[in-house]
Amino acid sequence: MMELKNKVIIAIFSVLIGIIIATQLKANVEAYVPVTIKSIENTKKEIDIIKNEIQEIEKIIQKREEELEVLKKISAGDEDIIDLFRKELYSNMIASGYVDLEGPGISIKMYDNPSDEIIGFDINDDVIHDVDILNILNDLRVAGAEAISINGERVMPTSEIKCNGPIIRINGRSIGTPFIIKAIGDPQLLMAAVSAPHTYGDMLKNVYQIGFEPKIEEKVIIPAYRGELTFEYAKPKGDDS
Repeated sequence: MMELKNKVIIAIFSVLIGIIIATQLKANVEAYVPVTIKSIENTKKEIDIIKNEIQEIEKIIQKREEELEVLKKISAGDEDIIDLFRKELYSNMIASGYVDLEGPGISIKMYDNPSDEIIGFDINDDVIHDVDILNILNDLRVAGAEAISINGERVMPTSEIKCNGPIIRINGRSIGTPFIIKAIGDPQLLMAAVSAPHTYGDMLKNVYQIGFEPKIEEKVIIPAYRGELTFEYAKPKGDDS
């Protein structure tokens, strides 16, 4: 009888100890999420975004350090403040489009479908419209184009591109076909943005038979903007005058 009682006590203690151990293990076990290819790709994209942000911050820091060095030289009398203002003015003129630029890039020749046969559902499908130009410009900008022109007219953020019969108006000036679009940037990226399969340029060329001839240029010249930037409604924040 005593032996049975001892066995029961031992069994009860064993169960209690088991419960305690299981509880402790459950409390200390972390929740693990299964690793999938998609989660790895998402993590890689997040890392790439952070790296790009770090690179941009490093560029800003470098620029500010260079400006600080210039100011130190001015305070020491080694450099004229007028020269500093001239450099700053020229830099702003480049950024605002008032300076001729040159560099590697691409040129695109666009013209209406030369065939007598109507390719689309309507004859208008065989003619270049402002929306076609705008889509190509957007693709170039996304690909990193630093400067763009159309038939010698600098494309600005404020440039209007609008159909007006058989011609297109840009910067208040009328231009006709062929439209010559030039862009400065990484030639390979720009070319892929307008000619790779399923791009808008590829559709214009191979679906609607619109004349679309992009080519890489070692030296592209983009003229300066010849108009004036005026603001009728926008004004510096806090300026109540």
